[in-house]
Amino acid sequence: ACGNGICGNSAIAAVAPVIEADSDDVATAIAFTAVLGIGVVLLIPAIVTALRLSAYAGGILAGLTVYAVPQVLAAAGPMGTTAVQVGTVVKLARVLMLGPIVTCLALLRRQRCGGNARALPRHSIRHFLPPFIIAFLLLAALRSLGLLPDALVGPAHAGGKLLTIMAMAGLGLSVDLQSVTAAGPRMTMVVSLSLLMLGMLAVSALHLIGLAS
Repeated sequence: ACGNGICGNSAIAAVAPVIEADSDDVATAIAFTAVLGIGVVLLIPAIVTALRLSAYAGGILAGLTVYAVPQVLAAAGPMGTTAVQVGTVVKLARVLMLGPIVTCLALLRRQRCGGNARALPRHSIRHFLPPFIIAFLLLAALRSLGLLPDALVGPAHAGGKLLTIMAMAGLGLSVDLQSVTAAGPRMTMVVSLSLLMLGMLAVSALHLIGLAS
C-alpha cells in the first residue's frame, strides 16, 4: 500500500524495517507494484480520453495514481508536455509523504513495543526525504530563477528522456514473475485495493476542483 501510495520501491524499502517486513514479502511487494504500475501506465491515457480530461487534468490524474516517477512520465507522455510537467510535480508531492508515513508507523510500533526506543531501527535522512526530491527542488528553483542557461537545459532534457527509458527498463528487469504469481490472496488484495482506492480518490479530487465533468 505504501509502495502504491507514495513512491514505489523507495517507500517499500523505507517502511519495511519499521514494520519488520520479511525480505521475501518486500521483494514480492516491489515486483507486484511494478507489474500493476505498468498496467496503470497503459490505462491512464485511455481513462483520460474516456473522461475527456484536459492535458492538465490528465497530468494530475497520472501524478496521483501511478506509483513510480518514471511511470508517471510514461503515462503522461502521450498527453503532452503540460501533462508530463504537472504529473511530475503532483507525483513528487506524494513522495514528500514518505517522511510523515514512516514517522507515524514508527510511533505506532513504539507503542506496540511498550515505548522501547531501542527496538526501533535507526533511519537516516534519506528515508524521510529521498535525494532525488532535493535535487528536483534545487533544479526547479534554479530554472525558475533563470540561473540555468538554455544551452544546458536542452541537453539535460534529452538526457532526461534517455534516463527515463533506462529507469523503465530497470523496473522491468527487477520484476520476478514467479514471486508475483506466488504472492497469495492477501498480498493481491492489498495491492489491488490500494491501487483502486488511489484511482477513485484521484478522480474524485478532479471532480472537486472542477477539472472533470
